[in-house]
Amino acid sequence: YHRERQRLIRDKSHPGRTGRNHVVGLAGAAGLPVARADEVCEMVGLTEAANRRAGGYSLGMRQRLGRAAALLGDPKILVLDEPANGLDPQGIRWLRDFLRHLASQGRAIVVSSHLLSEIAQTVDEVVVIGKGRSIAQAPIQELMARGQGGMRVAGPDAERLRVALEADGAAVTVTDGGLIVADRTGEQIGRLIAADGIVVSELSQVSQSLEDVFFELTDTADAEVPS
Repeated sequence: YHRERQRLIRDKSHPGRTGRNHVVGLAGAAGLPVARADEVCEMVGLTEAANRRAGGYSLGMRQRLGRAAALLGDPKILVLDEPANGLDPQGIRWLRDFLRHLASQGRAIVVSSHLLSEIAQTVDEVVVIGKGRSIAQAPIQELMARGQGGMRVAGPDAERLRVALEADGAAVTVTDGGLIVADRTGEQIGRLIAADGIVVSELSQVSQSLEDVFFELTDTADAEVPS
């Protein structure tokens, strides 16, 4: 009961109290000095708004207030759920730099989020969860490398190139926009194009996002579940 009461106090500030008073109250309950409350308010960029009533805070400011409360005890492990929710672009960039700074101090930062594009720019390791099951866990660069990348080629001689590539043993997929070559580099394809006098209008790398990799992994996992 005591832990649940403390959680409710931490997560929901009284709208009539200032942000600083909310953090100071939590610090006092934890036996911490007022100076620590001011320190964490400064850490999360809340100093200028600290003496305003929390009821007037935007969602992004309430996020900062919650992080100030979470940092009071100087935790070595920090768990954040959707920390970028409600933040403007400047706030998101600040959050990214802030979390990396905390991690550089030797802390473990665990972030749960549906904003995969932002996660891709922030984290070092990813755990993919689908339908309540852990599907994959790996460093983000390794996870991205698992995706179905390759090279995209388009142009008037795409069909000739397909025949030449397949004769060379390449894995080629025909799409509406041209060809996707999964197992050849741009240089290898370029040499073949030059050797056969093939005309193309595009030769570019297929970019994979973390969202693409997430759907590939979850779709594969769903297909493997017996019905």
